[in-house]
Amino acid sequence: MALPASDLTKQPDQRTTMELGGVLPRTAEVRDGHLFVGGVDMVGLAREQGTALYVFDEADLRWRMGEYLRAFRSRYEDSDVVYASKAFLNKEVVRLVDELGLCLDVSGGGELACAEAVGFPAGRVVMHGNNKTPVELEEAIGAGVGRIVVDSRIELARVSEIAGARGVVQDIYMRITPGVEADTHEYIRTGCEDSKFGFTMRDDFAFKCVKTALETPNVRLAGLHCHIGSQIFALHSFREAVTVMMDFMARIRDEYGYEVEELDMGGGLGIAYLAGDEPPSIDEFAEVTCTAVREQCAERGLALPRLLVEPGRSLTANAGLTLYTVGILKTLPGIRKYVAVDGGMSDNIRTALYHADYEPTIANKADQPRCEIVTLCGKHCESGDAVVVDMPLQKADLGDIVAVFGTGAYCSTMASNYNGQPRPAVVFVRDGEARVTTRRETYADLMARDL
Repeated sequence: MALPASDLTKQPDQRTTMELGGVLPRTAEVRDGHLFVGGVDMVGLAREQGTALYVFDEADLRWRMGEYLRAFRSRYEDSDVVYASKAFLNKEVVRLVDELGLCLDVSGGGELACAEAVGFPAGRVVMHGNNKTPVELEEAIGAGVGRIVVDSRIELARVSEIAGARGVVQDIYMRITPGVEADTHEYIRTGCEDSKFGFTMRDDFAFKCVKTALETPNVRLAGLHCHIGSQIFALHSFREAVTVMMDFMARIRDEYGYEVEELDMGGGLGIAYLAGDEPPSIDEFAEVTCTAVREQCAERGLALPRLLVEPGRSLTANAGLTLYTVGILKTLPGIRKYVAVDGGMSDNIRTALYHADYEPTIANKADQPRCEIVTLCGKHCESGDAVVVDMPLQKADLGDIVAVFGTGAYCSTMASNYNGQPRPAVVFVRDGEARVTTRRETYADLMARDL
């Protein structure tokens, strides 16, 4: 694995930190040349807590969760917002989700265990996964989770058997693959026909499986689920998915005499990773989705279902940033300038995995223009280990504190211990206070499981 060839025609954009717009946490500001978030000096925080360091703007998280609830419930009374915890998960964010009244999406036993550890109400948990193990299904049904999203006929039989042994009837959703090709990276496109997720609609397979689900003991088909992908800007993709699902629901009613009561449209709303990105707003997403469901139910004579959406990235990504310390500077004339930081693919695999882009700034030079094109490379033994590739940055010096924005989703949860690197701490900042919500790993943690 190697970095893509350097674009030698690329020019610095000269923007200062506060000109980066939507990529910044909502409380970001510059004071005396330093970047502040949540009223906390990022330079001082980095030097106090060490780097690499994940930082979350708690006020931003609270605002986004509240906006989702307001945007959907003001347009569609019987609706719920389900936080997709795979985007970012620790005990504190689960407590926040509970406090604000969202539901919780978990994928697997570990995420469910985190919810249970803080007493999150099991009835508000939706459990996902294309290959939940029998043990995980036992844990979920034993905990009393509200909905299990069934992904295959094999899993349907497993849920029925486990629920029957426990003497309960488990509410399920069936995940339907709607065949909608969302305009996003192929690795995060999940609604197309060639997908490991869900029941395919090809050859009427999903429709036949609905009949099987209706006849299966110990389960109740509470609703349908679909998810077409992630980091989506084109809202028409969501409208198309609603159309497919409404046609499917109408056919279930007409041929099986069963009214589907709930519809979970998944998540996928894109966010601004780059200053020039213009993703739809939460309100625009809600308007398209709610309007499509209302109109198409009316056209087909369907009762309005309970409507759920599952945002993850659009709740946490821009609320989070990662802090690093510059350790090495290396210029290869006519090729590339490297600024090496004390993290990399162990705390942010997205750049290597998806060629993801981010906006960086030097937190102790936040009022200065970003006058050079650099690659922020990591400390790991891989040529492709980089956090930011060929992006503008202020002139870097050894010991500078670099902030990379938009890292609040799929960085902490996908982190690893590659090269024996302890995973970073997570700090929430709000009203001038910083609190560690996940401590930094130690070398002892790395070896704790070794015998």
